[in-house]
This record gives sequence, structure tokens and C-alpha cells, in this order.
Amino acid sequence: MKKLKRWVAIILGSLLTIILVLVLYVLLVPLKTYEVKAPVIKVSSDSISLAEGKRMAVMLCQQCHLGKDGSMSGALMEDGPFGTVYSRNITNHPEFGIGSYTDGELAYLLRTGIRNNGTYTPPWMAKLPHLSEEDIHDIIAFLRSDDPLVAPSTNTVPEPKYSFLSKALIKFGVFHPLEYPGEPISPPDTNDVVAFGRYQAVAKWDCYSCHSLDFTKLDVMEPEKSVGFFGGGNPFEVEGSDDVILSANLTFDQETGIGSWSEADFVRAIKTGIKPDKTMTQPPMTPFTMMTDAEAKAIYAYLKTLPVIHNEAVK
Repeated sequence: MKKLKRWVAIILGSLLTIILVLVLYVLLVPLKTYEVKAPVIKVSSDSISLAEGKRMAVMLCQQCHLGKDGSMSGALMEDGPFGTVYSRNITNHPEFGIGSYTDGELAYLLRTGIRNNGTYTPPWMAKLPHLSEEDIHDIIAFLRSDDPLVAPSTNTVPEPKYSFLSKALIKFGVFHPLEYPGEPISPPDTNDVVAFGRYQAVAKWDCYSCHSLDFTKLDVMEPEKSVGFFGGGNPFEVEGSDDVILSANLTFDQETGIGSWSEADFVRAIKTGIKPDKTMTQPPMTPFTMMTDAEAKAIYAYLKTLPVIHNEAVK
């Protein structure tokens, strides 16, 4: 019996030591920096590319990056489980913004999540590994423009204060940089409505990341392998209160999803925020007023092909 107790004590002591070492590693070892392998590209622009780039930036970036000065100069994003997180200044200012980035470094950041100083932007910064070259170039063209949204701003935001959870998820590889595509990515065939819808929902507007079950269980390179893909339930804190809302189930389940919605219902909800029952969608989901009807209809067609998930949590 004494021998058994001794071995139990040794095992428990070893486990506690391992846990302590892991905790100290998370708390004390600095976050890793990465080699920047940005491609050499030079983005050209015209009125069409600038307009599309602005449309994408407004729909993808503005909600998080819009500062108090009216430009995309950064703001507080979250004070919660991931820590105190601020979006960065992405105006053209060479010191406080992204004015010193090359076009290739911007493309590398947008696809991999690695800044030009080698630091990694964790999951709250959308990564766009599946976006076409054309769309990536349009975003960069807009970021380089003289539009008031990206005009040089001296606004500075604090460095993020990562929570223990964030540090652990980054250091143990749950959150990690993505690979830069080895070949250029072509846009989808707009005549293939389902393929076009998948591109909108997965590659362009990043809908699946919020509307799957959990940010920590996303498979960014193979989105369909994400846990609860488009089944909703991802929690979001309500600003100014202790309430939490769950992202909606966008599969065609009749009770907990959008199985009873018509195409017109879906288009109206995504573009105006008005659901079929006349209630409004809740932040962080804001109306995508700049989305075209063709894009919204294609997303609806794509969602209709997905496996149905019954999610009582979002009923």
C-alpha cells in the first residue's frame, strides 16, 4: 500500500510539474515571430478596381477598424475571453498605419496573417487564403488610395493584451499563420451559381467563421471541415452588457436554421437585417447593404447544398 501511495504521489507530482512548466511557457515565453516571404507584386488600379476594393474593405474591414476620427485608424474590438484586443491602424500613414508596406507585404498579410515585422495577427483578423488574385489586388488598390477611409491618420492604438487562453491557443498551434498560396487563385465561374455562392460565403465574405460553432475549431484551409460548419452557435458578447448572443444556424434545418426561408427572405435579411419574422439581426451581424442580389442569391443556393445541422442552442 505504501508503495502504491508513493507511485501515486510521484505521478501526481510529475503531472503538476508538467502543468506548471506549460503554464510558465504560456505566460513568460514571448510570442513567436515569422520570416516574411512576401511576393514581389505591383498592383495597378482603375475606377472599377478601386470601387470593388472599397466595397470589400467596407464590408470586411470597416466594422472593426473604423476609428473615432472616421478613418480606418483602429479601435477597441474586444475585452473578453481573448483579452483586450484592438484593431490596427490600416490607413496610409507610413509610421502609424500601413503606408510602409509593399503591395506584396499587404497581400502576404491578408492571406497569411503575418505583418511585415514578422508578428502574427490572431483569429480576430480575418485571413483570406482562398480569395482570388483579382479581389486581393482590388483591396490593396483601395488601401493605397486617397479615399478618406484610408487617408493617413496618426491615431495609435494600444498593443493587444492577450489573455492566457489566447497565448495558449497561439503557442500550441491552434491559432497559427497560414501558408501563402503557391499558385494564383482564379475567380469562380459566375455561371455556376453554387460555386459562386461558396466563393462568396467562404472565400470573400468569411461568413462561415462566425456562423460555424467555434472560432477555435475552424479549419481555415479546408473550411468545410470546421466543426459545426454553418450550423451557428458561436458566442459573441453584447457590447455594454453581460449578455451573449449566438451566431445563427444558416443550414436548412426547418426548426433551428433557415429551412423555412425563401430566397427573397434570405436576400432581404442579409441586405437589410430584417428577418422573415420581422425581427432584426443583431450585432456583430450588420446588414450587408453593398452586397449584390446576385451574390446573396448565390450564397442561398450554396447554403441549400450543405448538410443540415439541428442546433437547439440557436432555436
